[in-house]
Parts: sequence; C-alpha cells; structure tokens
Amino acid sequence: MSTYLLTATPARGHVMPLLAVAEHLTSSGHRVLFMTGSRYSADVEATGASFVPIPAEAEIDFDNLNAAYPERAKLRGVAAIRFDIMLFVRPGTAQYAAVLDILAEESVDAIITEPTFTGAALIWAMPRDQRPPVVGVGIAPLGVKSRDTAPFGLALPPLPGRRGRVRNALLNYLAESVLFAPIKRESDALAIAAIGRPLEGAVLDWTARTDAVVQFTVPAFEYPRSDLPGHIHFVGPVSKASTAADLPPWWSDLTRPGRVVHVTQGTVANEDFDQLIVPACVALGEEDLLVVVTTGGRAPDTLPPLPANVRVAQYLPYDKLLPLTDVLVTNGGYGGVQQALSHGIPLVVAGRTEDKAEVAARVAWSGTGIDLKTGRPTPAQLRKAVREVLSNPAFGDRAAAVEAEMDQAPGMAGLDRVIADLTSGTLADPRLRSASWGRSGSASFDRQKESSTP
Repeated sequence: MSTYLLTATPARGHVMPLLAVAEHLTSSGHRVLFMTGSRYSADVEATGASFVPIPAEAEIDFDNLNAAYPERAKLRGVAAIRFDIMLFVRPGTAQYAAVLDILAEESVDAIITEPTFTGAALIWAMPRDQRPPVVGVGIAPLGVKSRDTAPFGLALPPLPGRRGRVRNALLNYLAESVLFAPIKRESDALAIAAIGRPLEGAVLDWTARTDAVVQFTVPAFEYPRSDLPGHIHFVGPVSKASTAADLPPWWSDLTRPGRVVHVTQGTVANEDFDQLIVPACVALGEEDLLVVVTTGGRAPDTLPPLPANVRVAQYLPYDKLLPLTDVLVTNGGYGGVQQALSHGIPLVVAGRTEDKAEVAARVAWSGTGIDLKTGRPTPAQLRKAVREVLSNPAFGDRAAAVEAEMDQAPGMAGLDRVIADLTSGTLADPRLRSASWGRSGSASFDRQKESSTP
C-alpha cells in the first residue's frame, strides 16, 4: 500500500476530477490524503480519502469569484485572465507551508496535483532528494509552451508551417515580456520568499517541467506539438460517472421521440443566467426538440418563466443524461466537454472566462462543434449554431471519432502506470515518450506532422 497526497484549489471544477482519482486510489487499497478547501470535506471523505484542510489564508471561494471580487466581472480578455491567474498564484506560500507540514509528518510516495495549486509548484522546485515525485493531472487544456502553438490564454488555434512558428515565437515573447509579465514577477517573488530562488519558467507552464503529467483527454482533442515533452501522457477523460442527484418527475420526457439539447453554465460561471441559459432557452423555445437545463446548484426558481419545451434541474446524473443527448450547449467547462465527447456528443460552446476560451477553441479545431467566440451569445447566434450542429453530420462524425479514441484510452489504468513507473524510476527513460498511449497512429498526430512541416 502506498500513501498519496492529492492537492486541489478549492473550486468545484478542480476538485471533482481529483475526487475521482481519490476514489480510484482508495478502492485500490492505497492511503490517500486530500488537501483542499473545507467546503469539500464531505466529498473527500466520501471517496475514502482523509481530508486535509488548506490554511485559512488560502481559502478563496473560487466557486463565487464575482461575488467575492466584484471588479472581476468588469474585466475582459487578457486582463480577466491575468486577474484569475493571480488568484491562483497568491495562495501559493500558504499552500507550500501546509504541504511541507504534511511531508514532515507523513511518508508520502507521490504528490498528485492539479496545475493551479501553486504550492505544489514550489514543492516540485525543491531538490529531488528532499521531496516525493510530483504528478500533475491535466484538468484543463494543455498549456505547455510549444513552438507549434500560440501562448495559452489567447485561444488561437495552430497555424501550419514556418509562418505559424514565427507567429508563435512573436506571441510567446509578447506574452512573457508584456501581457503576463506581472504574473511572472509576482510568482517569482513568491518563490524567492519560499524556496530562495525564482520559479523556472512561467507559473502557468510549471507542469511542463515536473516529474509527470497525466492529461485527462486524448490527442484528438488537443493541439499537436512536435516538441511535446516526453513526460506528458494522455489517458482520456477521468471523472466520477454520475452525481447523487435524484431523477426529476419529468425524466420520462427524455425517452419520448425527438432530439434533446442539454444546456449548462457549469458550477462556477453560473451567477448570471443571462449569459447562456436564458438566451439558449429563448433561442430554442420554438424548436422541435426538448431543452434540458442544469443550473449547477442554483435554485431553478431563480430562472425567469421558460418555454414549454424546457426542463430544469439543479444537477442531473450525466451517465444517464448524456446517452440521451444530441447536442451540448455549454460555456466550456473542460470536464463537461470531455464527458460529452466520451459519448460522441457534438457541442456549441460560448465561454470566455477562466480556461473556457481555450476549451472552445479546441472544440472548433477538433471539428466536434462550434465556438461562438463570446461569453454572451444572442438567441439568434445560439439558434443558428444548434441548427447547424444538428443538420451537419460532420460535427457528429468528428465527435464520434473522438469518442472512439477515448474508448481506447487507458483512463485510471494509465494514471496507475505513470505513478508506478515514476516511483520506480523507469519513467525517466525518454524512450517511454514513444510508448505513451495515443502518440502514434492517431489522426491528430498525423495532422501534427503535416501542420508542423516548414
């Protein structure tokens, strides 16, 4: 039996994937310590893991950011991205100290973390003989810097050939030297105070240099990179299969003939239903289909009166809902998009906050749906997009192709293999890059070779 420490920023979209990891590890007989915010203590303990609270000064309510930081709602573009990244960076010192306390008391075989838990980046920066291995889990689009991609956060798809590499080099320089320079200065100051030296590279890119990264998607959904580091492993989507939500009285409506469109704003960016849910209901209210809305925990009665073809619930079990769904209309939560694609469901995405613009851009690039390139689409935009996805079989075909690749992905077994190889020392062998699942033979890898040729 091994002992693992899991760490997650206290935000639902960051905690939920690691709950699935915790449940898997504990069911395999391992001891799991899970450090995150106190409001997730019951969720953690339900997996069989031991809950470890983060320090009070790191207890930011990431699920209600606009309420905690009213100025955030007014920000757009790079300014909004900078603001959010700073919120992840600043708790790093307190997180680091809390992890050190655990390591002083426990013999930990590996730390498994999501990338925004900055305290783990500081632990990784310690000398290797003073810390356990650190495994990053990819719960958001892969942000690793590459000559073949634009900087993360700009939501620009790859541009083939030499022209693309020149563009990327210029944009990477601009991002590092101007757009995100304040973040680099603050994260370096934090690291100097904690470990006596600045972080290597950008804080957003720290997992590109850590011991291993397990990315919760497949290559078909991710931008190809000819310089992809060998310690990054695609294992497919990994999440809890369903919630404990009861089925609503109207559930039988889903079994009737007709198409179903599921609409969600997720569980974080859902303070204002006028962003997506309300215009989607207006857009689809006269369409010959059933619209199923989940409010992400908010009371359904906070919605205005809705068309007769709309059904609403706070949460619904995705393992039951998604097999009945024809199109997902979403603001771009990474986990929800991966779950939809694992069922071959094409998407319409309208989201710009957090990492959602990058998710939406990958949906468009992969051909699995439409990126509306706004966080506040009009009913007309939504109606047109949903009609196009339903009428054009290419979207469903691409979603089905991604689903097929996900069906072949190792999932939790891939995570197990990475951890086992890492703790035994074999993962350091660079030849393992070519053996990593999904690197050869996938359509996305073939496109990589074509698009990266000068």
